[in-house]
This record gives sequence, C-alpha cells and structure tokens, in this order.
Amino acid sequence: MQKEKAIIFANGEINDGLMVRRALEHAHAAHLIAADGGAHVAEQLGVTLDTIIGDMDSVDPQQLERLIGAGVEVYRHPPAKNETDLELALLHAVERGARWIRVVGAIGGRLDQTLSNVYLLGLPELRPLDVRLVSGNEEALLMWPGTFTVVGAPGDTVSLLPVSGVARGVRTESLLYPLKSEDLLFGPARGVSNVMLGESANVHLREGALLVLHTIGHA
Repeated sequence: MQKEKAIIFANGEINDGLMVRRALEHAHAAHLIAADGGAHVAEQLGVTLDTIIGDMDSVDPQQLERLIGAGVEVYRHPPAKNETDLELALLHAVERGARWIRVVGAIGGRLDQTLSNVYLLGLPELRPLDVRLVSGNEEALLMWPGTFTVVGAPGDTVSLLPVSGVARGVRTESLLYPLKSEDLLFGPARGVSNVMLGESANVHLREGALLVLHTIGHA
C-alpha cells in the first residue's frame, strides 16, 4: 500500500524530544520503516514497524525473527553495497509514494555517519519532497533555491549552513539578525544561531543549497 507519509528509523541515537514526538504524531498515517538496526530505535519509541530494510548486520537476530513473525516486510541487501541502509530506506520510501518523510535516529553518535546522513538529503530523488531529520528538539532539512518558511515560535533558534560551496543571495525575514541578499560561504559561521521573532520566518535563496536547522527554544 502506498502512503504519502513515511517515518524512517535510522540506527543512531534516539534523542527523544519535541521534534521527534511531533513526527511520531503522524505514525498512524505513515509507512514506518527501519533502516536495519533502526528497528531498535523504533522499538524503544513504541513504534510498530511496517518494513525493515538493509543488510541486517546491526539488527538483533531475535528481534528480526519477531518482526518477521509479526508480518513486517523484510528487504535484505548484501553487505557489499554502495548505499547505506538509510539511503536504501529513503529510496524505498520514495518508491512507495512518500512525499513527506521524517528520519529519526540519524543525528548523533559517529560523526561520519551523522554527516553522511545529512548529505543524503541531497539525493536527487528527495529534492521535490518534504524530508527532514529530527532529533531531540531540532530538525534539519536541505533548502534549494526559492523560499522556505520556518514554522515555530519566538525565541526558536535557526541556523543556515551552506553545503554546496557558496549559497548566494540569502535573504531572511522575521529573524533577529537579518541577512539581506548575502552570500554564505563554506567555512565562516555567518548563518549560525539566529533567533525567530515570531511564529514563522522566511528564508529566500537565489543559488546553491542551505542546510536549515530549526531548534525549539534557545539552543
């Protein structure tokens, strides 16, 4: 069955919090997918999975047996593969029709894994979709040229990080430290730790890509 929403559980730190709970409010209408050992994260959060995908090298064998017995779909891939388990899970969600995707357990732990999980937001297949990594009280998404509206509350923290060289023509509205058609360069921390002035803030981007990080409250 195709669903327009998917929640993916990666094999990282759970980091439960408000952003995670907001994502889980959609669980009843979402395709619930574990990326291999992410099944442990889903179990800790009390989520009943629909699908598990990966090479099954990090999921507990007994847990995998229980999932199979409960009718969970299993997509097993060989260990020698080019994609990470999370990448496979994201592509599977897209193939199943998801337009709204939230990923839990992708931030924290090994730095290389966290960075590679963030980079996965740049997959061409995800570009037209609403895809966000959620962890604790924060969410991360990749913004392409155009306008993105951050929805939150006064005092929330917003950081804008260029991830493809130079992000050109960045303009913001309703942030304490405004950017006025400025270029953000890879290296300097010019776009870090801004503050929302209202319940929404707009970010405009002319060229490049921005990692947008929204944290509930003062980070």
